[in-house]
Amino acid sequence: MGIKPLLPGPLGFGTAPLGNMFRSIPDDEAAATVEAAWAHGIRYFDTAPFYGAGLSEIRLGEVLAGRPRDAYVLSTKVGRVILDELEDPAARDLGEKGGLFEHGRPNKMIDVYTADATLRSIEDSLTRLKTDRLDIVWVHDVAQDFHGDDWLAVYETARTGAFRVLQRLRDEGVIKAWGLGVNRVEPIELTLDLDEPKPDAFLLAGRYTLLDHERSLQRLLPAATEQGVDMVVGGPYSSGVLAGGTHFEYQQAPADIVAKVERIKDLAAGHGVSIKAAALQFALAHPATAAVVPGATRPSRIAEDVAALAESVPSAFWAALRDEKLIAANAPTPAA
Repeated sequence: MGIKPLLPGPLGFGTAPLGNMFRSIPDDEAAATVEAAWAHGIRYFDTAPFYGAGLSEIRLGEVLAGRPRDAYVLSTKVGRVILDELEDPAARDLGEKGGLFEHGRPNKMIDVYTADATLRSIEDSLTRLKTDRLDIVWVHDVAQDFHGDDWLAVYETARTGAFRVLQRLRDEGVIKAWGLGVNRVEPIELTLDLDEPKPDAFLLAGRYTLLDHERSLQRLLPAATEQGVDMVVGGPYSSGVLAGGTHFEYQQAPADIVAKVERIKDLAAGHGVSIKAAALQFALAHPATAAVVPGATRPSRIAEDVAALAESVPSAFWAALRDEKLIAANAPTPAA
């Protein structure tokens, strides 16, 4: 159990933005960003069919196809199948994430978590990524934010379909690990309670950040630590608001979040700390965290992420965050 030995380091590259999240990104800019990640030593790349209806996988595959396959770790997701039929990307029903990839490809996406759909999704991803194998496969978005009150029924379909297929593929050595890739803690908590099947890790986006971590600390992370199941933290910048952007939870950040970010920035500035260093190092400080996978669409952002991990953050800064109740009292922080 666990994926820390599999991952090449604590910093990966989350490629959701390459699916034209929030804006239409030129192909050359997307390629240059992946090239920059490689040039800065990043060797773990995470993607999904959902990101622009396959656009992120296609763009990532174009660049990585020229690299030795054994030199990097690749994860993608199942739960959505991309069809040849076309639709209006802006009109898709994405639950709480409406309009997220309205600039992506117009291919129709269907949510389906059965065994057969899981195998089809993997084959389609291999084609788009121009590779012969995947290292990690996440079951994507089996949670309330996308499926509303029906999410438990969707989860049950995944449990008896996708979960079992992925465990078999792992046991056969076709993939190296599997788990869930979600924006909510509830499906992970349910999965940790299962006797069988047992995942290796989870990708949790947005729920273990400077802005939102108390729920994860209550039950999820202690249980993951006890069971030896690793966590990959997605969205460590909370959809961008912690890195100079205006989005939180994939929508425009509300006033209270903006105010909290400004308080954190003021403390960071007072201690000579960059906000990116605070965000990434906080997420990595929990013993269950195996890696963080921030996204980017500009090459310069990659250099900032790498520098943020190497930055020295004084213990007084974390103490100040705790004193101001900007982080939970029981949240682990990096050693000085």
